[in-house]
Amino acid sequence: MTRTPPGPLPPERARLASLLTELKAGTGLSLAALATKTTFSKSSWERYLNGRTLPPRQAVQELCRLAGEPEGRCLALWELAESEWSGRAAPTTRPQRPTPAPTQTPAPSETPAPRSAEVRPAAGGRGAVMAILASVCAIAAGGLSVALVLLAGQSADPRPSPPSPSAPAPRCRAAACEGRSPMHMRCGAAPLTLASHRTSTGAHLELRYSEKCEAGWARMWSTRIGDRLELSRPDGGRRPHSAEVTDGIAAQSYVYTPMTEARPGTTVRACFRPVAGGSRECFDARV
Repeated sequence: MTRTPPGPLPPERARLASLLTELKAGTGLSLAALATKTTFSKSSWERYLNGRTLPPRQAVQELCRLAGEPEGRCLALWELAESEWSGRAAPTTRPQRPTPAPTQTPAPSETPAPRSAEVRPAAGGRGAVMAILASVCAIAAGGLSVALVLLAGQSADPRPSPPSPSAPAPRCRAAACEGRSPMHMRCGAAPLTLASHRTSTGAHLELRYSEKCEAGWARMWSTRIGDRLELSRPDGGRRPHSAEVTDGIAAQSYVYTPMTEARPGTTVRACFRPVAGGSRECFDARV
């Protein structure tokens, strides 16, 4: 059942919507084009991207494939948003129906269970009850691992996913990409990860590179409001570009620096400046 909650979005849904919007921008597709390349309509995507409706798990997976982005972090955000949306994240205890079987369901910490696919309850009756119970068990068992994946900023597959064969061509190349957004210029589809780094404050950083755009950039996540990330070239050929975490939603999403031209053999550098509790940290990578 579709619900349209009034007022500000809960943070879990706002973070998911922000990330999906970034991925959609990276594909370079309009809402109409996105609908033709997925199994969901234009109006559905509009609701998913503004956060008013929780997208199905399949929609998140399809958008990740189109954007060439590994699914791990996106699905971790979706799990948390789905838990909030369905009410399973609430601390209250719901009454359970008595069952004739003498055995009790073990606690999640005692018997780990594999995460199942999205469960759609049948309309009414025992089927609906069993489907809901199965979904609750799955999220309870997988909740801890999902939270760890989200906080660690790790994905299920560290390798870049292949871009969609029909993905639009990038909008810039080499010097024309200087200072531009990797997502808006369509350079974010299946980029290479040149290097990664975890800071002393727990933020995750990556240096990324697009062969088609001949440009590199840096991104950060698991950050705090006020954290800054700077991208530069040690050869001094270009001026540095920086990005800052401006709000709580951005702190739980990817934040990207503008791009810099980076041909094979070029060295790029990322420097992280925490708002508090740490010193400046830098790392390099060679294209």
